[in-house]
Amino acid sequence: MVVVDEFLIDAGVSADVATPLGAAIQFLIAFLAVYLIGKLAVYPLVRRLLNRRDLDAHARKPLMKVTQIVVIFAAVSVAFGAAGLGSFLQSLATIAAAATLAIGFALQDVIANFVAGIFIFTDKPFRIGDWIEWDGNSGIVEDISLRVSRVRTFDNELLTVPNSQLTDGVIKNPMAKDKLRQKFVFGIGYDDDIERATDIIIEEAEAHPDILEDPAPSVRLTELGDSSVGLQSRIWIADPSRADFVKVRGEYVTSVKQRFDEEGIDIPYPNRTLSGGLELANAAEFAEPADD
Repeated sequence: MVVVDEFLIDAGVSADVATPLGAAIQFLIAFLAVYLIGKLAVYPLVRRLLNRRDLDAHARKPLMKVTQIVVIFAAVSVAFGAAGLGSFLQSLATIAAAATLAIGFALQDVIANFVAGIFIFTDKPFRIGDWIEWDGNSGIVEDISLRVSRVRTFDNELLTVPNSQLTDGVIKNPMAKDKLRQKFVFGIGYDDDIERATDIIIEEAEAHPDILEDPAPSVRLTELGDSSVGLQSRIWIADPSRADFVKVRGEYVTSVKQRFDEEGIDIPYPNRTLSGGLELANAAEFAEPADD
């Protein structure tokens, strides 16, 4: 610090200006030195450690951001000391005590989303690449940060979702397990053979290559509607994605419908019977013939 001040004074800078200017130069030099060391040495070291542990992108990205924050904090702390500005922690405590209330009100949403991002990282309700559904929305998770998550909808729209919205409510993650059960209700007529229709539904499920044999497909009579008997089919698919689910379900329902048509099993339309009469006020007046 003294060397820098003397250099500035020798260069013709007044003593009143040389002291704060020297402190600023010393601060900048120390900050850049520590930051570059962290960027060139600490970042690659942490990245290698994370890769060695086979962590996926869901875990690596937040940890690398935390590492960056730690390096910047260390650089500022060292720079404060090198510039003779006192302890950075003491200065930080003083500033924090004065600004806690204002920052708390201004950043409460940011802090809530930051904490929610940590919960997503630790609890892992979903990962990058998962198909999730929440609050009437659905899509594929493309990125998870400490404040927001980005989800690509099936209409190719990108949603930037605050993390607190994904932790405060219920999230449906059909890809969380290695198997996904799907249900579909086939309606048949009251005069149709229930046992034969059940056999067809099972046979078509067993014939589809992407429907699992274990757990086995099953059918239950679940509805006695106004115009149809409801047979609920339950099938399982492995390693589900939305594309697989839509494709398998569409092919399966189509094959069952074709078999029903071939064997004369009816899928009735809903129908309603209307009854009642129409009354007219002063009907006698309208019925009397006109005078000649």
